[in-house]
Amino acid sequence: MSRADRKENEVRRMLDGAHPPVPADLGARAAERGERLLRRNVVARRVMWVLLMAVIVAFAVWVSVEQPWVTPPSDTAPPLEGW
Repeated sequence: MSRADRKENEVRRMLDGAHPPVPADLGARAAERGERLLRRNVVARRVMWVLLMAVIVAFAVWVSVEQPWVTPPSDTAPPLEGW
């Protein structure tokens, strides 16, 4: 008998036995938990969007103030004055 056959036989024995009692409010509790998870996911998604927008605004402000595309003046040699 292969391992898969043994597992299948074990599952069949478990399903053929008596089923445990299910609480009457199981469906309501599951629905409440699902709603909670959904709300949490929606809030997390909104927070991530707000953080992304804040990062974009901060980057735009930094770029407008620093102007990183402008090359800085060279300070390797002093200017020639008074020759």
